Amino acid sequence: MDIVALIDHVLQRALDDHCQAGSPPRLAAAIRHSVFPGGARIRPRLCLAVAMACDDDQPALSQAAAAAIELLHCASLVHDDLPCFDDAPLRRGQASVHVAYGERLAVLAGDALIVLAFQLVAEAAEAAPLRAATLLRTLAQGVGVPFGIVAGQAWECEPQVALRDYQRAKTGALFAAATMAGAEAAGAPAEPWRALGECLGEAYQVADDIRDVVSDPAALGKPVGQDQALGRPSWVSDWGLVASVKRFQELVDRAIASVPDCRGQGALQALVRLEAERLVPQSLRSNLVREAA
Repeated sequence: MDIVALIDHVLQRALDDHCQAGSPPRLAAAIRHSVFPGGARIRPRLCLAVAMACDDDQPALSQAAAAAIELLHCASLVHDDLPCFDDAPLRRGQASVHVAYGERLAVLAGDALIVLAFQLVAEAAEAAPLRAATLLRTLAQGVGVPFGIVAGQAWECEPQVALRDYQRAKTGALFAAATMAGAEAAGAPAEPWRALGECLGEAYQVADDIRDVVSDPAALGKPVGQDQALGRPSWVSDWGLVASVKRFQELVDRAIASVPDCRGQGALQALVRLEAERLVPQSLRSNLVREAA
């Protein structure tokens, strides 16, 4: 089973266990709609890749951590799409949750996903309770205040925000949580893996800013032009396309260089390169720079 299929299997099993008969049927359906079909699953893939690079000896815990990371990400998308924020009609090529099930159920589905994320780790904690304690703290820091994705969303409600602070919280925090949680689940120190998550998280956000300007919404699976329409901070609006492309490449290079010396170093570096190509293909980067010259 490849890593994405494994992640989907763990997620499916979690929803089967917790969205069973007796749950409000439309809430259960909204939760499933939030999680499937999935996107690239890059955050849980990173989590598991780091765990395996650290000689993972507790796969049940690392898989629970990876699933939790993805559920927290899905919850953030559900809430981000709400009318009070982006009012986005599409997500991952299908109707966003509030369009498909209504605003009230979208709020509740997002809340339920957050709770379920922590529940999964707690349920897997029996074999390694001390690891789970630090793991839960890392997940909470990646989601909450002062620097997690909730804080990142809240910066959109402030009259002024530094672009780096906004993007580090909104996107980078959960990437850092993913790499650090992978190490913690395997019983390894988390701090050496922070830089990989932070660099890749910022690269992902810069790529998202670029794609919001140059991508086709059908290919992207969500609306484009949202940053300008909603007045959100972005690399492209502040620095332009060419500078954004150069920043993206710099962050990708830093992410690759930050991978600690370990048995899985080459595989992790290859994963970063593959994801960079998926986000902003090298051909597109070269064309954007050439057209601006």
